This record gives sequence, structure tokens and C-alpha cells, in this order.
Amino acid sequence: MEQPTDTQKEEAKKQLFEDIAPENEITEIESLCMYCHEQGTTRLLLTRIPFFKDIILMAFSCPHCGYRSNEIQSGGVIQEKGKIFELKVRKEDLNRQIVKSDNASMRIPELDFEIGSSTQKGTMKTIEGFLRQSIEVLSEGQDERRKIDPETTAKIDAFLQRLERCANGEEEFTIIIDDPAGNSYLENPNAPSEDPRMKVTEYKRTPEQNFQIGLTSEEDARKEAEKQMEELKLGPRQGSMIPKYKLDFDTFDHKSQVVEFPGNCPSCHTPCVTRMFGIDIPFFKEVIVMASTCDACGYKSSEVKSGGAISEKGRRIILKVTCPEDLSRDFLKSETATCEIPEKKLRLHRGTLGGRFTTVEGFLAGVRDDLLRNNPFLKGDSSQETDRTKFKKFLDDIEALTSGKENFTVIIDDPMANSYIQSLTAPEPDPNMTTEDYERTFEENEDLGLNDINTENYLTEEQSEKEEEKSSKVEDKQ
Repeated sequence: MEQPTDTQKEEAKKQLFEDIAPENEITEIESLCMYCHEQGTTRLLLTRIPFFKDIILMAFSCPHCGYRSNEIQSGGVIQEKGKIFELKVRKEDLNRQIVKSDNASMRIPELDFEIGSSTQKGTMKTIEGFLRQSIEVLSEGQDERRKIDPETTAKIDAFLQRLERCANGEEEFTIIIDDPAGNSYLENPNAPSEDPRMKVTEYKRTPEQNFQIGLTSEEDARKEAEKQMEELKLGPRQGSMIPKYKLDFDTFDHKSQVVEFPGNCPSCHTPCVTRMFGIDIPFFKEVIVMASTCDACGYKSSEVKSGGAISEKGRRIILKVTCPEDLSRDFLKSETATCEIPEKKLRLHRGTLGGRFTTVEGFLAGVRDDLLRNNPFLKGDSSQETDRTKFKKFLDDIEALTSGKENFTVIIDDPMANSYIQSLTAPEPDPNMTTEDYERTFEENEDLGLNDINTENYLTEEQSEKEEEKSSKVEDKQ
């Protein structure tokens, strides 16, 4: 039987989730009523809220006992990593839009106030809108509460007054959105340029968070946590099980050189295969390339990580692109690198696009796709005409760079020195490329976790006792 292509799978998904409209088709299925145990009817509507996400609307009704219920579930995918947005809010920021997914929580540290993942979930509002709804909910029952517990009521009134000042823009505060599923957004009015006051951080989920968002069972989460703790106790591993090869794709044999291991697709959660191999890039270092594909839903991902030791210094690479040959240079960007194109005032934060091994042209195409995917507020009726025009012009400028119509400069700043741009004249100096090594700052080492690395006396107390016992036995034999 012929397998559907990736394009056909994508088209099928688009037909499955259509933009919300009165004429959308509703699916009806018979299901058991949990109250009278007779057969009722469940109605399903798979729809797409424009520039937000795919959702599943469910409504159940039983003609025998009259019981009714309804529910909304997300139909979107869970991202590979969680995401944290942090913004120092001023009065002009109150109109920024927020998409808060089912798994996201919001905090205001100055007020010690949190909107949990089960509160105001799956909603799209402005910052002021979230604060106003919180004020409305907290204000309910204050008159009755004042008669019973006036002391607690007075404290709530004082808190509501401060929350009101924040909603009116009279007091600055910090808002932090933490979404383990990575599906929440905080509007960037400067997009596609960097927002200097907003910090976006991606992180790897813990086993507990994977259980929280439904990726694993409670038992699997417990086993994974125990496994991680055991690895920490064992200390650093010696050697590597990943085969290493020279960068020669003409003689590359994937059957004998690629390591495969099973896993689950982060999109549809069906079993899939991740392939991994290590290569030595000439005049650079060893890297590990990983790729995952899912035959069920067509999901694909690739990632590159450094396989060598931590460099003593950071590295900054500056490439001047002046001809089509420069667009074909191999381009390796690690997760710790920031990238900049000064001519277009484009700056990519650390972690954006993940680890990529591509060409300069492929990197630009990835930037364009990432901007389209991660800026939903600059498309559709919810955006301003001036913002849409500005965004379209910026995308056209990126397209012009990709086609080689303009000269430009690419700057990679990697404090771990794990990024690389191919030199066309190696080992001789490349006239279009400059490489600078620099000492990392204390803050950079702190962000990378290098200040706390201990390469000596890292054994546990139990392991230390065993090592001492072995040493004493050797001395006795001598």
C-alpha cells in the first residue's frame, strides 16, 4: 500500500481542522451516559481559531435522563521544549496580547500573585484583560466575607487596590509566563526585531512536567526521575558509544554508521525512531547530529550538539556575504549561540532555532519560517495595518538576502565556541570571514552552568569509600 506524502498529510490535517464558521461539519457518535448508563450522543467539532490554535469542542447529551456536559480540548501539538516569557510591564505594555495555553501559569513576583494553569486556561487576552478578570474573580463575595472575617477581607481589599493600580498602569510590575508545553505567546510589538525588555527562555521539561501535560504516565515520570538521579550519582561517563566519522558524505554508509533508538513522537505521541551519528568537521571539532521522523503524522526534527570538550574561550564569527557561493557555506549554529544580521537589525536570542547544521541560505530560510510561526499577532484581523506592512517588508528583505540580491553580514557569537561557518580557503585565512576568541564573563559562565562544574572529588560518599577500600587492598598486596 502506497504511503501518503508529507504534503498529503499536511493537507489532511488542514481539512481536519477548519477555520471556525457556522457551516463547519459536526461529528456525532453514540456514547455511554455515566449517570443512567443508557446511550447518549456526543457531538464533536474540530475547528481552528485563526492565529491561535486548533481546538476540539465536545458536547454530550442524554435523552433518557437529561444530563448534559461540554468540554474544550487543545488539538495542537506539544512543543519539544517548554518556554518562559518574562517582561517588565509599563503602562504602554498593558495592551500586549497574551495567548495562555491550558498548561501555562502566570506570575507577578512583586505581588506574590499567580494565575495557575487551571485558571483562565486556553484564553487570549491583553495583559490588562487578565488582570481585570482576576480582580473580578477576587472581588466576588467580598461583602459577605466582610461580615464573617473582616480582617481577611481587609487584606484582600488592600491586595485588590494594588492589583487595580497595576491594571491602570500606575505601578510597574513583572509578568512571567511559564508554559511546559511551549504553546503560549506574549506579543512582541517590535517584531520581527528583538524586544529589549522581554526575555524568552526555552528549557527541557522535567519528568514531572511531562506527566503534568500528559506526555507520560505517573509511573513513567517516576522511573525517569529515578534514572536521572542515578546518572547524577554515577558522575561523568567515560568515552562515547556514538561512532565518529570524517565529514565525507560521498562514502557515508547510514546502515553501519548511524545509531538508532526508539522514542515517542512529540507531536502525535506514537512510537518513532531517532537516528544519531557523530562526525568530525574539518578544521573544527566533533559534533553529534540527531534526526527524528514520524511515519504516522509526518513530523520531522533535527538537532546538532557539540561532542567535544568545553572550550576555554567563547568565539565570535563574522562573515561578509558578497556572492552566491557564500550562501552555500556550511553553517553550524549551536543552542548557545546568538546570531545577528546588522543590516536588517535582526538578532536571534540564544536557543532560537535550536542547534542547526545547514547552509547560510538554509539558515535564512529557517529564520523566515520561525518568524512566521512565532509571531501570530502580526497576521490576520487582530493586527494593525502598519504592523502587518512592516512585518511583510521585513520578510521580503529576508527573502532578498536568501536569493543573493543584497550583500549582508552574519555574526555568530557563541560563548561555548560550538558554532562554525565553513571557510572556503581553509587552512588559509578567509578574506570574507573573521574569527575572534574572547574570555567569557562571569555572567555567561553562570548562565551556562560552568561556575558550578566540579571535575574533582565528584564521587558520592559511598563511591569514595569503595575507591578507598580498593586502594587499601592494593597497598596490602604490595
